[in-house]
Amino acid sequence: MIGYKNILTTTAASIALLFSTTACAQQQKPTPVATTQAPVADAEMRGPALWKVADEDTTIYLFGTVHILPEDIDWYTGPISEALTSSDKLVTELYMTPEAEATAGQLFMTSGMLPAGTTLRSLLTEEQKTSYEAAMAKVGLPPAAFDQFEPWFAGINLSMLPLIQAGYSPESGVEKVLEEKAGDKPRGELESIAFQVGVFDGLPQESQIAFMMEAADGIDEIVPTLDAMVDEWVEGDAAELGTLMNASLTDPALAEALLFSRNATWAEWIDDRMDEPGTVFIAVGAGHLAGEKSVQDLLELRDFTVTRVQ
Repeated sequence: MIGYKNILTTTAASIALLFSTTACAQQQKPTPVATTQAPVADAEMRGPALWKVADEDTTIYLFGTVHILPEDIDWYTGPISEALTSSDKLVTELYMTPEAEATAGQLFMTSGMLPAGTTLRSLLTEEQKTSYEAAMAKVGLPPAAFDQFEPWFAGINLSMLPLIQAGYSPESGVEKVLEEKAGDKPRGELESIAFQVGVFDGLPQESQIAFMMEAADGIDEIVPTLDAMVDEWVEGDAAELGTLMNASLTDPALAEALLFSRNATWAEWIDDRMDEPGTVFIAVGAGHLAGEKSVQDLLELRDFTVTRVQ
């Protein structure tokens, strides 16, 4: 059985659900990979979706990732490899160094604690409590394992544990592979661990409970659902992937905090970065690059043309 304290850094690196400077301009590097010049809506391609935004001296690739994968998924081929090789810099939601992972564990533990005298299960209705305790039993944890913690903390762990027990691993996740392939390229991050923890910790309590109960009520569907998401991701069906990934974000506060607000911030970051020459490879959770108010949608509202490379 996997203890909850042992997966804290895993969850920090996998938040998503689930937020610089360029290298020397004189450095010799391969030419950026060619694009089909097809608008996002018209692109029909196979393979994990890769987009780009470009002008005369700047290219920014946008790659949708799955943070946690089985070991046997082979996806790093063709245009993705060429795009990363041609880039000056790799930018991810978080840059998870060993020091950052230690910080993540500490932040999760301290930020996720309930006030003394309050327990997680005391916040639930009897119906919610019954479903929650049944879910905990299914992942092999005692009912009181998360009693000291806020609902968002329990929700993340309940979402992750079935996947880890089924053979999914953050070590096989897209970001880990990209980091290895990037070698000594400069790195950047769109968000900090403190920010990502704050996104969850700042949710209204009712939204935190809704998030946790989504995982508890659907505990048996977590693995089949991610299996389906991975299938769509490998096939490159961004529209269907977005539908699957964002279907559970029915709580407006949750959707705004976890998805829409962050997409808007990243679109602004890309807009600003387009003022500097160079090539950047940005890798973020695939749900941010699909569906309503995706990063691409918001870039097009800023008058950028987003084209699909793969």
